[in-house]
Amino acid sequence: MRLIIVSGLSGSGKSVALHMLEDIDFYCVDNIPAALLKPLISHTVRGSGDIYPRTAVGLDARNRINEIDTIPVLVAELRRSGISCDVLYLHASDEVLLKRYAESRRKHPLLSNGISLREAIAAERRLLEPITKAADFIIDTSNMGVHALRELIRERIDRRREGRLSLMFESFGFKHGIPGDADFVFDVRNLPNPFWEHSLRELTGRDREVVDYLAGHASVREMIADLIGFLGKRITEFAAANRGYLTIAIGCTGGQHRSVYIAEQLAAHFRGVYPQVLTRHDSLRAD
Repeated sequence: MRLIIVSGLSGSGKSVALHMLEDIDFYCVDNIPAALLKPLISHTVRGSGDIYPRTAVGLDARNRINEIDTIPVLVAELRRSGISCDVLYLHASDEVLLKRYAESRRKHPLLSNGISLREAIAAERRLLEPITKAADFIIDTSNMGVHALRELIRERIDRRREGRLSLMFESFGFKHGIPGDADFVFDVRNLPNPFWEHSLRELTGRDREVVDYLAGHASVREMIADLIGFLGKRITEFAAANRGYLTIAIGCTGGQHRSVYIAEQLAAHFRGVYPQVLTRHDSLRAD
């Protein structure tokens, strides 16, 4: 039996996430009052586990603060009872959310007379903070399209086997901003930059010419060895604590060469230790 609690800021992509979960055979219920969550779980997950072996529940800001506060305790209780329960939280930057609301012309659930949209977003962040702290998997959708979000949900949730840690090595460019969903962030801008080699400028860290260029530098090899040594210990600790998801972000200036190469090298190494290792390259995505 598996339960996914989906929450996050309005406009961050919760509906997209729930629709994807439905597509991969989760029984989905959206916008349920937090006070009814326990009875629903008793009926679906506990009472009819053979009928609803995979259930996803959407929670939003239209709840009392005292009801939201009960979620971390409920999650802990479910896990002690033997139910596999993950909390998925989605968010985005204020500017992105403001733009999305302007384009969709939908009303924010906390918007009322005398409160601006920006203030409503801030209030929602505060209200959902207990769920944020309890989240196993946080996704920053600020720079993510619908298709990329659907694919990420499919890769990380559908493919994760119970009791196994899902590792994501994510490359990004600092000029585009640091990912808001990373557990660890490493800066590799100190390494030799293929961008300054004219023949390599239009290539990426996945191309053989760039791979050969970076692999030929001792500083790059030392960086990879240092990261493997550090992460090897930390990942073991997270796995021992029954952590379901871990995201390691590697950043360079543009997210095209060095960070992509390092992320791929780390993923290749840890695939020999952990069965569920994925890569994601923020600056190389078409959408």
